[in-house]
Formats: sequence, structure tokens, C-alpha cells
Amino acid sequence: MTEVSRRRMFAFAGAGVALAGAGAAGAGIDRALDSSNASAATDVVPFTGAHQAGIVTPAQENLHFAALDVTTKDRAELVSLLKTWTDAARKMTAGQEVGPAGAVNGAKAAPPSDTGEALELPASALTLTIGFGPSLFDDRFGLAAHRPDALTELPAFPKDKLDPARSGGDLCIQACANDPQVAVHAVRNLVRLGFGKAEVRWSQLGFGRSSSTSTTQSTPRNLFGFKDGTNNLKAEDTGVLDEQVWVSAADGKPWLAGGSYLVARRIRMHIETWDRTSLDEQEKVIGRTKGNGAALGQTAEFDPVDLQVGGADGEPMVPEDSHIRLAAAESLNGVKILRRGYNFVDGSDGVGHLEAGLFFICFNRDPGKQYIPMQKALSSKDAMMEYVQHTGSALFAVPPGVSETGYWGDTLFEA
Repeated sequence: MTEVSRRRMFAFAGAGVALAGAGAAGAGIDRALDSSNASAATDVVPFTGAHQAGIVTPAQENLHFAALDVTTKDRAELVSLLKTWTDAARKMTAGQEVGPAGAVNGAKAAPPSDTGEALELPASALTLTIGFGPSLFDDRFGLAAHRPDALTELPAFPKDKLDPARSGGDLCIQACANDPQVAVHAVRNLVRLGFGKAEVRWSQLGFGRSSSTSTTQSTPRNLFGFKDGTNNLKAEDTGVLDEQVWVSAADGKPWLAGGSYLVARRIRMHIETWDRTSLDEQEKVIGRTKGNGAALGQTAEFDPVDLQVGGADGEPMVPEDSHIRLAAAESLNGVKILRRGYNFVDGSDGVGHLEAGLFFICFNRDPGKQYIPMQKALSSKDAMMEYVQHTGSALFAVPPGVSETGYWGDTLFEA
């Protein structure tokens, strides 16, 4: 076994992976050693393009997500930071070190320009995606007139128990990679470069993608043991992505054209309660069979969901309060979202239960017309709400992709 594979195996051997200085902890199962991911470990995902990477990019196996507060009140300093971050992101997504001297080639008397924990590791399909929260558009930087109408704080939904320390933020950084250490290294170095200008508000580690964003990927399972995201939008659905994910200039703020909106929700899953629930009840709550993921009343996972098919008792096979019925486009006037969430296990809650769940991420063109109506329906009617609780919440506007000579957010700050 190589040193790299040995490190990757033990990195996820138990709970309580701690990140000093960024306030994140998590644990998981390293799927990066699977043969299906062996070639992906060395992939380099292009950083530039019409849209930011990390949205429709085939979902990687690991996540480090961080929300930050901007501490400087100087617009020029914020722009300088975004330029510095963009330069570092270009290098790290290409598998290169940060700074001119990297981790070991600088002056001995000075701190290294790269922290070094990704030395000898491949790019691992690293993507870095940035977003701007509603709070960035206050009077500090002269951005108020550029805030899109859709970029508002998410409302409180029924049964939410939100922790302010896990919610909001001026900025967000989403790092996804097929190696957890590569994702952590990326966020750590961006946070380090932001010292004195921005600081971490909260962060989350995630393992095991909870959805597929490409037809080339199989459907994963969540911590309830069910296949998750069977009907998720895919990168190959370009027409639907234009309708449901990508913002257009006609939507109000031209600077955001080609971008999207990122919703982040930390969802605690009461897995101990779930584990004592019968298989029949579990399947009715979800609306799918646990084995192959077929919708109730159907045979195979990707058979079209039929919300009208009835059972022997005359009741719908897919219950009225099931998750897939309430989240179906047919129940939401055609609304769809692109899901890109991850599982998490953050130790225990101190009373004998695992602090485990889903770090839900989705991208949509207009959260007021897509995510918010969907979550209102789920939070008030979904039988699954007995087994989950939303504990963190944030919304960010994700600017379009970066050109070869541009920087993150240049369409906003140069508007």
C-alpha cells in the first residue's frame, strides 16, 4: 500500500476529523479508493469558463464548505482579496502550490506561502466555487444597488431550529474534491490568505456525495440508507439547466448572468429514531423502495414516478405526505433544483446520539420561485420531518465563471 493510499484510508477511519483554525470537524467513509474513482483522483477540472466549476461538475466524493464574514471595510482591499483568491484557486485546482515559493522553497525565516498538506497529492478533481451572501450588499462596499431581488435571507420554515453560528455569511467557498485533504487544504489556504480581511463564520466537512450531477454517475445512498437524488438535474440537461439553474441577464442584475443561487442547509438526521422504524414505514416516508430505489408502484430506479397509481386499498402507492411526492416537479408547478449535498458525521451530541445528517446544497435560478416554495411544502407536510431537523441555513449569489484574465466577482465589482 502506498503512503498516499494509506493516509487516505486512515483519514476517514473514525469520527472527529478536526481542522485547526477553520472550526470544522467531520468524519466519513473514504470512497476515493474505489476503482470507479481511481482515475478521477488525478483529474484536473478547468477553473475558467462561462459558469463556475463545482456546480454541474460531476459531484466529487468530499466537501469542505466555509462561510466567511468580511472584516475589512475597504472596497479596494476586498477586490484585492478576491484577485488573490482567484490566483490561488487557479493554482490549487491545477494541482499546484500557492504562492511563488510554495511550501518548502521560500526563506527559512519566513512562513511558507503554501501550508504543505497537499504536497505530492494530485489535483483530485478539485473545484472551488465562491458565492456572495445578502449581507455583503450593505453600505460597506457600495453594492446595495447591485443586490438581486432574489438574494434575501431565507425565511424561517416550520420546525426549523437554526443555530445563528451555523447560518449566514458575507461570502462562501465550496471546495469539492475526490481526496478530503485536497479540499481541506484549499479552504485552509484561502482562509489564510484572507487574514485581516475576512474570517471564517462557520464551516462544514462532508463525505460521500448525496446526489449525482451527471448521467455518468450512479445514484448514491444517504445516511438513511436510501438512494438519493434519482431525479436530480444533470449536467447533460443543458436546456433544463438554462431554465432552472442559470441566471439570465433578463432576471434583473446583468452582473449575475451565467451565475446561480446556492442554498446551504445543515440538516440533522435523527438516525437512531430512523433505525427503529419498520422498513415499510421507511419506504412510505421516502416514497421509494430501499433496495433498488424504484418509486413505489414502479419496478426500476429510473422508471418515471407515477403519483396517480393506486394500491389495493385504493390509496396512492406514493403517499400524500411522502418526500418524493412533495418534492416532485408535478407538485410544484414544474419547479426543479440541482442538488449537490454531502453526508456528515460531526461526533456525538453529548446525549448518546451521533451528530449526523445531510449538508444540503442546491443551485437554482430563483430561490423565491424554486427552493422556498419547495421547502415550505416539505417543512409543513413531509413525513420525513419527524426524522430530520434543519439547524443551519444560508443563501448566496454565485457569480458567473471566470475568464482567463478575470477574477471572482469581477462582473459585480466592475459593473
